[in-house]
Amino acid sequence: MLALFIKTCLLQAFSIPSDSMQNTLQRGDRVLVDKLTPMADKLTPWVDSSPKRGEVVVFHDPGGWLGETAVPESGPIARGIQAALSFIGLMPSAEEQDLIKRVIAVGGDTVECKGGDNPVKVNGKALDEPYLYPGSTPCGDKPFGPLKVPEGRIWVLGDNRQNSLDSRYHQDLFGKGTVSEENVVGRAVVVAWPVNRWSTLPVPETFDRPGLNAAAAPPALGLAGAVPIVLWRRRRK
Repeated sequence: MLALFIKTCLLQAFSIPSDSMQNTLQRGDRVLVDKLTPMADKLTPWVDSSPKRGEVVVFHDPGGWLGETAVPESGPIARGIQAALSFIGLMPSAEEQDLIKRVIAVGGDTVECKGGDNPVKVNGKALDEPYLYPGSTPCGDKPFGPLKVPEGRIWVLGDNRQNSLDSRYHQDLFGKGTVSEENVVGRAVVVAWPVNRWSTLPVPETFDRPGLNAAAAPPALGLAGAVPIVLWRRRRK
């Protein structure tokens, strides 16, 4: 029962299935995902625990993102082992269709990238993205925007922009490439396996730069909420 409670409400391990988040995450890494924080909005609605820019999040397929991805067949023994590990939170279920990407923009933000070596901009502010895979350009071969992210949704990109089917490639689907916050399973906080790759997954400093929030909230509202939100985020880190 304790394992089921931890898996359901606190932490769950997810396996990285692709190269889309290199070099931050490698194929085969196991990450621990904080599932408690997304639940806090329902338990404590006065606290803003929605996904934040810069966080690496796991989310359910919004619909059509994994439409061409076939689930590989496995034998009964392998399926049984995966089912057991999934029950205690050490592996995702074979039926789960989840993705992992970095949150670049949140509801109310305007995001764009003009292509080439031009940076991704959020609310007119250029992002410095040292986490990008070496040789990867900010928006790869898929420039986008400017577009405004609807409230309650997020815009996500992989760190390996040349090898990530993220928000850029799903603008013809419902949500126009954005993901509903309701689809977010949680924030990836730790690379737990293999042992030699153990590390935390903090929010990069570029997402804390002054003025990035300017277009997302009126000044008075931003001032009123700044202190409690900053303190909450610091506790999360």
